Amino acid sequence: MKNVRLYAQVAGQIAGQILSGHYPLGTRLPSERELSESFEVSRPTIREALIALEVDGLVEIRMGSGVYVSAKTPPGGKFSAIGVGPFELLEARRAIEGEACAIAAARVDDEDIAELRALFDNMVAAGDDVPRAEAFDHQFHICIARATRNSAISGAVEALWQARLCSPQEKAMSEKAHRAGVGPRIDEHRPIFEALAARDPDRARVAMRSHLDKVLSALVEATEVQETAEFDARVTARRQRFGLL
Repeated sequence: MKNVRLYAQVAGQIAGQILSGHYPLGTRLPSERELSESFEVSRPTIREALIALEVDGLVEIRMGSGVYVSAKTPPGGKFSAIGVGPFELLEARRAIEGEACAIAAARVDDEDIAELRALFDNMVAAGDDVPRAEAFDHQFHICIARATRNSAISGAVEALWQARLCSPQEKAMSEKAHRAGVGPRIDEHRPIFEALAARDPDRARVAMRSHLDKVLSALVEATEVQETAEFDARVTARRQRFGLL
C-alpha cells in the first residue's frame, strides 16, 4: 500500500467494510495487530485510521476493551438507500461525479495527484482481489470529490457511495455482476487520473462519464445474462415436467 495519507486509505477501507455490513453494529473490530497484518501497514497507521473513524462517528474506542462499530452510517448521513435501484444510483453518479471530476481537475493540488496516483497503483496491485480493489476504487472516487474543495459536492458523492454500499438492490446486482465476471473496471480509471493530472476539466468530465457509462452497460449485460439463464432454466423445468425433453 502506497505511503500517501496511508491512515486515510486504511480508514476508508474499514469504513467500507462497516457500511457494507461486514462488521455489523456493535461488532468488535479485530485487534490493532490483526488489522496491521491484514492491511500490511504499521500499528501506528492503524491507530490513526481508527481515531479518524471515531471522529467520523463510525466506531467507538473503549480503553482496555477494543474498538466497536457504533454506527452503520456516518452522523448526518441522511441519504436512504431504501427503494433506490442500482441503475438510478449510477445515473445520479454519472451526473454528479462527471461534473465533480471536471471541477476537481481545475482545483487539484500536487498532494491530491499523489494520493490519486497511489490509490490507482494500489487498485492495479490488488489484481483479482475484488474486495480490496473495490475499496481502493471507492477511495479514488471520494478523493476526487474532496479535491473539488466543495463540501456540498463531496457530501453528495459520499452519500451516493454510502447508498451504493448499503442498498440491498445494489448488493444483489453486484453479486450478479461478479458471477458474470464483471469486477472493478481498473483500466478505465487511468484516463480519469491522467486528465486530473493534466488539470484538464473537459477531458476529466468525459473520462469519468465514459467510465460510468461502461459500468452501466456492464451491469445491464450482466442482468440480461442472469435473466436469460433463469428463463432458460424455467423453460427446461416445464418441458421436463410434461415429458417434452
